[in-house]
Amino acid sequence: MAISMAKKKSKKSKNVEVEDRGFLDLFIYRALRRIPAAFLLLMVLFLWSSSTTLISGSIVHVCVSSRKLNNLYCLSAGAQPGNYSIPIPFVNNSSKFSVDTLRNPVSSFRTSSEPPVRNSQNSTGAASVNPNVISSLKSSSEPSSIKTTSESAVRNSAVEEKTKEVVSVTKKSPAYEASPTPASVVRDSIDIQEIVSSKDQVSGGLGSDFSPFTKPVIRKGIDKAKAVEIANARKDVEGQLAVLRSYIAKSTPSSCQGRGIYVYDLPSKFNKDLLALCKQMLTWLDFCKFLTNNGIGEPIPELGKDWFNTHQYALEPVFHSHILKHRCRVHNEEDAKLFYVPFYGGLDVLRWHFTNVSNEVKDSLSKELVQWLKLQKPWKRNFGMDHVFVLGKISWDFRRWEKASWGSRLLEFDELQNPMKLLIERHAWQINDVGVPHPTYFHPSSDEDIISWQTKIRQVYRKHLISFAGATRNASESIRSILINQCTSANSENTCKFFDCKMQACVKPAPVVRLFTESEFCLQPPGDSATRKSVFDSLVAGCIPVVFDPFTAHYQYPWHLPEDYRKYSVYIDQDEVKMKEVNVVERLMKIPLKERQEMRRYIIDELMPRLVYPHPNGKLNKFQDAFSIAVNNLIERACRRLRDVD
Repeated sequence: MAISMAKKKSKKSKNVEVEDRGFLDLFIYRALRRIPAAFLLLMVLFLWSSSTTLISGSIVHVCVSSRKLNNLYCLSAGAQPGNYSIPIPFVNNSSKFSVDTLRNPVSSFRTSSEPPVRNSQNSTGAASVNPNVISSLKSSSEPSSIKTTSESAVRNSAVEEKTKEVVSVTKKSPAYEASPTPASVVRDSIDIQEIVSSKDQVSGGLGSDFSPFTKPVIRKGIDKAKAVEIANARKDVEGQLAVLRSYIAKSTPSSCQGRGIYVYDLPSKFNKDLLALCKQMLTWLDFCKFLTNNGIGEPIPELGKDWFNTHQYALEPVFHSHILKHRCRVHNEEDAKLFYVPFYGGLDVLRWHFTNVSNEVKDSLSKELVQWLKLQKPWKRNFGMDHVFVLGKISWDFRRWEKASWGSRLLEFDELQNPMKLLIERHAWQINDVGVPHPTYFHPSSDEDIISWQTKIRQVYRKHLISFAGATRNASESIRSILINQCTSANSENTCKFFDCKMQACVKPAPVVRLFTESEFCLQPPGDSATRKSVFDSLVAGCIPVVFDPFTAHYQYPWHLPEDYRKYSVYIDQDEVKMKEVNVVERLMKIPLKERQEMRRYIIDELMPRLVYPHPNGKLNKFQDAFSIAVNNLIERACRRLRDVD
């Protein structure tokens, strides 16, 4: 017997090792041994190439191509040098989400003052809205990977009821009173309810559930599955835009009763002291002169009394100067419905542009601001849901990736997920990001100033059918070189006029404004990021913008631009331009005169006043301007969000 046991022990060494792995590990081990190494290598290469194609395809490069591909972006609007993966919602993978993924609100709450732990999907700046909920906005004609209409209806009802239950239970729980910071489920639940309840508002004026941008397009490098993925992600964007449009105020309230605005008196290091550092920000020009006159810059006498050399990053001081004089401003925080945080975060990012400092230094002021806010009673009361930040750079500049060097992490902080953010370019999948117009050079002081300018541009002779003011980009995704070639190959400058912006030729506004005023169509391809200040400069001049990417304007400014983009712009798919399937000049020449006149009438008479920021000392009575529209809708949203929680 002893001999028999000794023999068993001598044979057991390998068996014991295998048994200790367990059944699952043993199965995986045996399966992997049968897969050739070459096949594994091919699989890795396939997954890598698919991911890269999506990132540089017709959805993400629209938003952040310059972050990934264009080094010139570092010299103008800020970039992330090198190659970075951009987080986007993968709609086809959203089937793993369900109503059950809504966390238990009571168990999610903390009784300490720590901020909530965010969903891992949000930790890198991806959409804060559950993709499964947003997919309920999709039409029933989609592939089988998307839920059917009846399934969506059942799920929508369940989600809405679950949402109301979550908010109700949360408000009644003892932890709600004890915790100065809510679990992220509160924010997510409210936003989910907004998405679900707004699903019927997506169609707008286009006569269908979604815009033509959401139709799958199969092209070289984009197969059917990927085309559907891109189309579905765009539907997610349009679902969020429908939510944001639902907050558009129907009229301007005559009274400030219940609409008070409280402006925090922040320590000067968060705003005024940053203005004083203007000489350090853009080393190739005198940035300080752009920030005079409360941010609108120096006058441009050759254009008239209402024109100022306003920089594209001047939104923060411009907005601040206006809200300090708003008729609904209150000095008692108990009387306020909206709380404005005058932090010049864009200037804080810009001051570190050409400096070799650590990311910790770049984030230091933002972290100090968060700590300051957490001590304020209004912030504790509603967890920042009735607070607003106005930031004068693009959203990506405040969503720095972990190993990147450009920008700050301000909008990635847990505490910054509840507040509303106004930016010159929004994160397309963040429901609390709202795009507002870039400040233009035109700052009227009165209604009469607007009427006078409308009369002038209505009567001006437009000697150029098409114009393009810009410069080439080194990025392989850019279509600028193709557009320049098509423009300069036209039979005359009367057909297409190219104004080369090399060597800072476009820093002086007057020549560009005159060009736009004398043109019928203004080409607006993406530049250092998806959006362009030039879009608003052309609209103010009465020139019809030709847009090549829905993220340039159509997916950015739900409060200021109409949902039907055909009223004010011409859209030509940039992929068609890249593949030389279309000659832009020839396409525009075919648009009838009557159609051009109708678009320009709408731009001049109805749209243009909504896009300008008045002079800080001016006052408009007849017209709604960019600032007043933003503030009215912010108050509307703050009131409704708090009502949903209550």
